[in-house]
Amino acid sequence: MASSSLTSPVTEEELTLTVKWSGKEYTVRVCADDSVGELKRRICQLTNVLPKRQKLLYPKIGSKLADDSTLLSGLPLKSSLKMTMIGTVEDDIIVDQVDAPEIVDDFEIGQDEAVDIKDKEVNKQKLRRRVDQYKIELRNPCRKGKKLLVLDIDYTLFDHRSTAENPLELMRPSVYAEYDIIIWSATSMKWVELKMGQLGVLSNPDYKITALLDHLAMITVQSDSRGIFDCKPLGLIWAHFPEFYSSKNTIMFDDLRRNFVMNPQNGLTIKPFRKAHANRDNDRELVKLTQYLLAIADLDDISILDHKKWESYDEANVKRRRHT
Repeated sequence: MASSSLTSPVTEEELTLTVKWSGKEYTVRVCADDSVGELKRRICQLTNVLPKRQKLLYPKIGSKLADDSTLLSGLPLKSSLKMTMIGTVEDDIIVDQVDAPEIVDDFEIGQDEAVDIKDKEVNKQKLRRRVDQYKIELRNPCRKGKKLLVLDIDYTLFDHRSTAENPLELMRPSVYAEYDIIIWSATSMKWVELKMGQLGVLSNPDYKITALLDHLAMITVQSDSRGIFDCKPLGLIWAHFPEFYSSKNTIMFDDLRRNFVMNPQNGLTIKPFRKAHANRDNDRELVKLTQYLLAIADLDDISILDHKKWESYDEANVKRRRHT
C-alpha cells in the first residue's frame, strides 16, 4: 500500500497518527496541544483535501472530531489505531458565494489577555512548528529597505459576495514604492490565486506581490474568554525573511481583530468591504488608509504607533512623533 508522510522534529508531546484516505495511508505528526482543526490542516498538506471538506472517523470517538476547536489532548488517540478521512479534492474550484467564507463573529480581546496569548510558551512552540512546516514561495524578491504591508482579501480588498470589484486602492504605485505586499487569506491557495488572478493583482504592471499565504499558515490559539480560534502570526514571515522584515517595519490590515492576537502592535482593523455594488462610491476608507501608510512610511519603527487611532494621524503629527 502506498504511503506518504509529513513529519517534523519529534517532541515529547508529539502524536504520530496514521490517516487512511483514497486507498493510501498518511503519517501525520501533531502535538497534544493542537486542535482538530490543526490536524485537518496537516492532512490537507498531504492530500489537498480542504479542512472544510474533511470528515474524520476514529474508533469510539464519534462526533468529537467534528468540532475543529477540540484539543487532541482531550481525545483517546493511539498510534496503533488508524483514522479514516472522507473527503474530495477540489480540483476545479468555482469561486462563488457558497465557497467563500462568511465570518461575522469577530470579537475584541482585552490587552492583558492578548499579551498573555502572545507570550504563552505553547503558542510560541506552535509558531516555531509552523515556521518549520510552512514554506513561503516568493513570487517576487523582497526589497531591501521597504516596509511590509500584509493584506487580507476576504472583505478587505473586495467583497467576494458581490459582482462589483474594489479598485484596490491600497496597492496603488505610491504605496508599492514604500511597501512590499503580501496577501494572506484564511482560504485555500487555489482560491486565493484564482481570485487574485481575476482581479488582475498578480499581473498588474504598477506593483508586484511578494507572496501569497493561505489558511495553512495560520495557527490555533486559546483564549480564556473566547475559547479556541485561528490567527495569523506575522512571526512566520519574520522568521523566513529576518533580513527584510520585522515587527518594526510590518503592518497588517484585516477585518478580523482576532487575527492580530500574536502581534497586536502590528495590526490595523479595517471595515469589511461588503455590498461593494452599493458602497464603492461612498467607501473612501481605503483612500484614507493609503494616506496613512504613506505618512508612516519613513518611521524607523511603526510598531510604536497605536494603529487603532490611525484616522487621527496625519503626516504632520507622525513627524512630531518621530522626533519625540
